Amino acid sequence: MQQMEPIRQFSEDEIRQIYRQGEDAVVQLVLAMNKEIILLAARVQALEDQLAKNSRNSNKPPSSDGLNKPSPKSLRKRHGRKSGGQPGHTGHTLPIAKEPDCIERHLVNSCQHCHGSLEGIEASSYEKRQVYDVPVVRIEVTEHQAEIKCCPRCGEFSKGQFPEGVTQPVQYGPEIKAQAVYFNQYQLLPLDRTGEIIEELYGHRMAEGTILAACEEVAAQVQAGNEAIKKQLTEKEEVVNLDETGVRIAGGLNWLHSTSTDRLTYFAIHPKRGQKAMDDIGILPHLQGYGIHDNWASYFKYPIKHGLCNGHHLRRLKYLEERYPQNWVTEMIELLVKIKEQVDTAKRASQTCLTPKQLADNERQYDLLVIQGLQANTPTIQTKKRGRIKQSQAKNLLDTFRDHKKAVLAFMYDFKVPFDNNQAERDIRMMKVKQKISGCFRSSQGADVFCQIRSYISTARKNKQRVLDVIRLALISKPYLPSFVSLYA
Repeated sequence: MQQMEPIRQFSEDEIRQIYRQGEDAVVQLVLAMNKEIILLAARVQALEDQLAKNSRNSNKPPSSDGLNKPSPKSLRKRHGRKSGGQPGHTGHTLPIAKEPDCIERHLVNSCQHCHGSLEGIEASSYEKRQVYDVPVVRIEVTEHQAEIKCCPRCGEFSKGQFPEGVTQPVQYGPEIKAQAVYFNQYQLLPLDRTGEIIEELYGHRMAEGTILAACEEVAAQVQAGNEAIKKQLTEKEEVVNLDETGVRIAGGLNWLHSTSTDRLTYFAIHPKRGQKAMDDIGILPHLQGYGIHDNWASYFKYPIKHGLCNGHHLRRLKYLEERYPQNWVTEMIELLVKIKEQVDTAKRASQTCLTPKQLADNERQYDLLVIQGLQANTPTIQTKKRGRIKQSQAKNLLDTFRDHKKAVLAFMYDFKVPFDNNQAERDIRMMKVKQKISGCFRSSQGADVFCQIRSYISTARKNKQRVLDVIRLALISKPYLPSFVSLYA
């Protein structure tokens, strides 16, 4: 927001002097003051609009709400059930182990009533209680010794073969390296704290350079698999979710780009946010399926099938309902929610589309609300000689509804398309958590390593794999890849 010039204050004598100069002087004074009042009113309105935005009615993150976080107001209808487990829900608790690892017997040497001796008397039964715990662990050092023998026949020496992966006089094994990578890349602990937790657990401090080297080793091992996932997302998935978020590398702003489904994740970092980055990453120029996104203009540069996030639309409509209430706003919220309920009901009934009547009625109501909104929100008169006409937030949203109707309602036309872009937002959330815990990346190489490992881990978790297991597999050169993804396609 531009800084305004100080407002001049007129004294009573100055006002009377202007009055004595005649009608024209008074008119000029009033016009000048009116111009300043209009500018000030617009500035106050903009500041009030900014203060009124929160995570519930805009795209601001929940962390920006601070201590004044608004109470949640879900658009879902109440189901009338009590919170917690519902009737018929199977509870979960620690099971009684059939074959415990260790048994400790607590003997009875005397009668608790008459104090007579019970030594040598066989127990009639046992009351059992089990304790789940972890034994104290420590670093285990395994020394590999390769025999060296001299042949009595030819006099030459021969040496035994070390196991695969044992290449140095002293080195760490895959188990402890996997745990270091797990803490640093999955639990997002900084390098120093990763070394500290290894020391606390095992009484041995691992150097930061060693942790970095382990991360780079995993990243190198999973790179080919990530490229196969990228190809799968580009050419074979029917719907992919797209998003991007800012990330700082060595103090400069870069962008993390995410492409994902409920089974696959691919991350890439680029200095740019728009089309240049998307071209270099190489997914959108060749995408075969739907691309679900949040209406960022650069996505529409590509002739793909678009689907827009209606979660964003509902938040923006909620803001307009609170700040600039109009009938079409509330009715559009109700319409989008109603269509979603129709689609959900049809899916539960194993239907593949809405009825022709439902489609026609929803389209007619949608078009009518957009027309009503446009009539109520005409463009602001251009006061500048150059530049774009400044539009209200309502008009901007209505332009999206008008120009991208098929993308807004894609979830209604094709049941494979989700109502919102929550999948991409969930996948990209860990980057923001990473920044809050560890701050920015020190180098582009560290950011690329993070992308490779997080793509790999995210994909593995979506396919019900344990994170520590798949990291260990990568360190022994057998990285995990979902069975439906071909490495050599």
